This record gives sequence, C-alpha cells and structure tokens, in this order.
Amino acid sequence: MQQSVYLQTALAAARAAEDVIRRYWAEGVEVRLKADQSPVTEADVAAEQAIRQVILEAFPTHGFYGEETGRTREGAEYTWLIDPIDGTKSFIRRTPFFSTQIALMQGERLLLGVSNAPLYGEMAWAERGAGAFVNGLAVRTGEVTALADAAISLGNIKSLAQGEGWARLGDIVAGVNRTRGYGDFCHYHMLAAGQLDLVIESDLNILDVAALSVIVEEAGGVFTTLDGGAIGLETGSVLAAGTRALHTLALDRLRAD
Repeated sequence: MQQSVYLQTALAAARAAEDVIRRYWAEGVEVRLKADQSPVTEADVAAEQAIRQVILEAFPTHGFYGEETGRTREGAEYTWLIDPIDGTKSFIRRTPFFSTQIALMQGERLLLGVSNAPLYGEMAWAERGAGAFVNGLAVRTGEVTALADAAISLGNIKSLAQGEGWARLGDIVAGVNRTRGYGDFCHYHMLAAGQLDLVIESDLNILDVAALSVIVEEAGGVFTTLDGGAIGLETGSVLAAGTRALHTLALDRLRAD
C-alpha cells in the first residue's frame, strides 16, 4: 500500500536521526542529568534536532512534542510525538536496546508510528488502515488466546510491584507459559511480529509508546493502559496483547479484588 506523505516524512526523520546516533555511538558522548535525574546526552539533543528539522520543514504549522525540547504550537490539529533516543541508559551502557520513536497525532487520535532501533537492526512502522511492518516485511500478532499458552514480557514495573499490584501481576506470571523482560521497543516489536503474546509496563510516558501503540494495533493487537483505558498524552502504563481474548484475561486479573 502506498505510504502517505506523513509516513514518508516520519521515515525520513528517523533515518536522519539514525545518522546522528550512529556518529555519536562511534565517537562517544558526555552524559548529564536532567531535572528529574534521568540522563541525557548530546546524541539525544542532536537527534531530536535532526528530526525536528525534517518534520517542520515539511509541515511548519504542525505541533511538535519532543522529549528534549518540549511542546510547541499546542492546540495545532496535528502534533508530532518524538523520543529521539528512547533507552538513553542503554545507549550510555553500549547495549543496542534503544530506539527512535516518532508518532503523529491528529486531535486525540494517533495516525502513524515509526520505531527505529539502528544498532539492533530493526525499523518498524505502521499507519492506520495500512498494516504494520518490520524492516519492510508485513507482520501480524500471534493468535494465542489463553494465558497458559502465552509468552509475556515485562518492562518497567516499579510502581506495579507495590501493594496489591504485585500480587495481581504475580497471578498473571504464574499462569503464563513463559516470562521474559525484553523491555523498551524490543518487546513491542516482538509482540507485533507474533514472537510474544503479552506486554506489561507500569512506568513510562506517551513519548515512549505512542508510535509502538499504532504498530501493535495495526499488526492486529490490543494496546491500552493497565486499567484498560485508551492511549493518550497522559498515558503512564501499558497492557498490550496479541489478541482481544488474551488482553481481556490479563485485564481481569489486574483488576481482581
């Protein structure tokens, strides 16, 4: 299916960021801490600037919400959601589990997503109504509907691991076939490709998963917050599954009294 000009621009922006990231990966970077004590590097800032240049040259009236530069043109019909290096800690520690996340939102509806993990060797993308792709090949989620047959991956679960949430998560983990912790972009790419069946995370933000939510949904999966809510700008958690039936089972256990 033909790609829209929006998706073409997002892919071009991801490739521009990849050029920057690969250069800094080879040369090394200095690390500083932001106000929230999370790390940021020159590579994060430069990659976001590269993305910003490509997107706003193409669509100067669109809003832009970047991890490093914040929001501009609030109230615009279209807003781009950008995390130039999602997984900065992995980048700093020289592991390939980091990615560039680019999504486009019209109003409150996410239209497309690009997730590029250059050192891991995967670029995934999706556009509403056009399917999901990894490295140019169409992907589909798996068909598992029972927890006993499911492979689950856990990401950031610090807040879920407190109070009753820990017992509810434990009930799910005890009931599945296999448990892993791939994290970041990786387990969402795997979910979209049918290599995993369920992903749970309790501590993230919309810039981490906006693009990935479109990719998983266009691959046939279900992508919500841990309480079953829709993905939006205030999203802080994820329950994603390859099938509606599996998502319902996991959601019921997370909501159990």
